[in-house]
Formats: sequence, C-alpha cells, structure tokens
Amino acid sequence: MKKRLTIVVTCLMAFFFIFGNAYAGKREKFGEDPRHKTAKRVKFKTSDEKIRWKMVMPWSKGLLFYDIAQHFADSVRLASAGRLDIKPFSAGELVPAMQSFDAVSQGAAQVGHDWPGYWKGKNEAFVAFASVPFGLDAEGYNIWLYEKGGIEMMQEIYGKFNLFALPGGQCGQEMGLFSNKKATKMEDFKGMRIRTPGWFMDIMNNLGASVSPLPGGEVYLALERGVIDAAEFSSPAINYPMGFDEITKYVIQPGVHQPGIQCGLFFNKDAYEKLPEDLKWIIDICAKETQLWSYNWINSLNAKAIRLFKEKVEFVRMDEATRIEFRKTTKEYIDSVKAKYPDVKKVMDSQEAFIKDYADWREARGGVAPWPYETYIGGKTYE
Repeated sequence: MKKRLTIVVTCLMAFFFIFGNAYAGKREKFGEDPRHKTAKRVKFKTSDEKIRWKMVMPWSKGLLFYDIAQHFADSVRLASAGRLDIKPFSAGELVPAMQSFDAVSQGAAQVGHDWPGYWKGKNEAFVAFASVPFGLDAEGYNIWLYEKGGIEMMQEIYGKFNLFALPGGQCGQEMGLFSNKKATKMEDFKGMRIRTPGWFMDIMNNLGASVSPLPGGEVYLALERGVIDAAEFSSPAINYPMGFDEITKYVIQPGVHQPGIQCGLFFNKDAYEKLPEDLKWIIDICAKETQLWSYNWINSLNAKAIRLFKEKVEFVRMDEATRIEFRKTTKEYIDSVKAKYPDVKKVMDSQEAFIKDYADWREARGGVAPWPYETYIGGKTYE
C-alpha cells in the first residue's frame, strides 16, 4: 500500500512539473520586483556608527501630521536599534513653520516633513506631489509614485534645492469646505471668501471667489469672526480637533480639491549621502511603512470623526453638473500652468497618462463597493 502511494505521489509530482512548466511557458512572467537582485547579493555590512539628526516641519504637535512625522522617526529608531536617532521639532521650536524647507536645504536640520504644495513659490511643480484637484487619489499616488516614475520626478524637483526626497505619508481624500453659506452650484461660489492653498486657490479665484491660504492655526478665528465664509484644511480626523463644526453650518462635499493628501520626507542631500548604506535602506523602508500606516490610521479615525461632524453640521453635495464644470475649469487651469512651467508639464503629463492607463481596470472592477448590505441591495453599488 505504501509503495503504491509513493508511486501515485511521484506520478502526480511529475504531472504538475511537466504541465505546470508547460503552462507557465506560454507567456513571460508578468512583472517583477527589481529590488530582488539587490537584496539577493548584499554587499554592505551593518554599521556601528551612531548618528543624531534633527527633523523640522510646518506642523504643531496638535496635528496628526506631526504624528506621521513622529511615526517615521520612531520607525527609523526601532529598525536601526537607535543607531539613527531622528528628533522631531514642531513648527516654531527650531525654525518657523514655513522656513523648514530652507533649514534642511541649508543643513541647519537634516530632515523635514511636509505637504509639498507649501513650496509652490519655489517651484510650481511641488503642488503636483501634494494634491491635484480632481487628480490622483491615495491609490493613484501610491501606484504612480512607486511604479510609474513619480519618485524619480519628486527627487529631481527636490534635488534642485540640495534635497533628497521620499513619499512620507498618504492621508486619502480631504473633506470639502466648512461653510456658513450653502453652496452647491458654480454661481454660489462667486464672491465667497474661502481659505484653501495650492492650485485650488487659483481656480477658485478665477471663478470669482476671494481666496486666502491662511495657516491652519488661523482658520478657526477667521471663520468665527466672519473674515472668511468657508474653509478647507484636511481630512475629518485632522479637522475634528480644530472645531470647525462649532462655528459653521455646512460642509460642502466632496473634497474635489484634494482627492489624495500626499506628504513628503526631504533630507539634506549632503547628510543623506554620508549615511552608511544599511541606514539608507532603513530610511527607504521606513518611509514606505509610514506611507502605508498613515493611510490606514487616518482613515480609521476618519470614520469616527465624520459621524461626530454629522451631529453638528449639515452635509451638502455639489450637484453633478457643478462637479463636471469644476472639472472642466480645473483642466483649463492646469493646462495653462503646464504651458508656463516645463516641470509642471513633465509631472502632470505623467500623472494624466497614468490616469488614462488605469481607467480600464478602474471601470472593470466597478460595482462591488463594500457598502453595508442594506445599502448595496437598495441599488447603491458604486462608490
């Protein structure tokens, strides 16, 4: 009996080997991990040097963005067993919030955390690595950055300022506008005084609104005093502690201005290049881990925050015709920026090409949005 079983198993193994290989040989392998070759033959040794770095940012300790920066520093400390110790400094502790970029570029600190759109005045293309109205969502940013050349373009732009950069936190879609005016149509936004930064600021100004990119710490007071009618700042979890629902009546959805909040890590190039090879890999892997963790963490908190907001403010939605008009207006604006700035054209052409390439898969997989059972059988199958 045992002999027969051995013969059967041997025959099955031979069958799967022959026909499995025959099947696999019909086409070449579909994709590969290019890092595998590097990892297969590690040529460097673990360093024993202890390095201390300072990290600056535009965030105060009360913002979850600060926690994302802290998370990266913690990950590096853990993975390196303390050999690379990055100490975070919140806005104003070491340098003012909007001087963090220059501080790292000049070597006063070794690493910074940001929302790249803050550096719009240095190079217009920075906005594309932060949030593009009607542009990449969290999934899109991750694929474009890691698989479609986005990181290389990011490093090229930061590199012009003596910086090395990596993605450093993806927070998903932002909320829309907290507002004391109920605006759902294009004409409703004319004359509104709004807080928003980046390209959406210019787009809204072109539509007849009056827009200011107020710092986050000034938004509450400006809304309370009626200096502005509406403001957006970030995701539900980040907005909730700021208390905007206490002084506004509405939230105008969706957040068309930022389908994906992409943060960045930037390093003084001279300091980075002096690092031992093993610590460079630790930074790279910890940055990816922070990118993954931040999205999951923030969106888990968003689910709770949005329910709390609904207790105090009314959620209204721009109608479909308005969103389509916004999309047209946005394209016209971005095309004009591309025509003016070669760096913007290069980056946005790449993002737009990816969006087109991805469209077939996005459509093919549609119709299975994970709504609650009652919602789905009630006919709402798409997100």
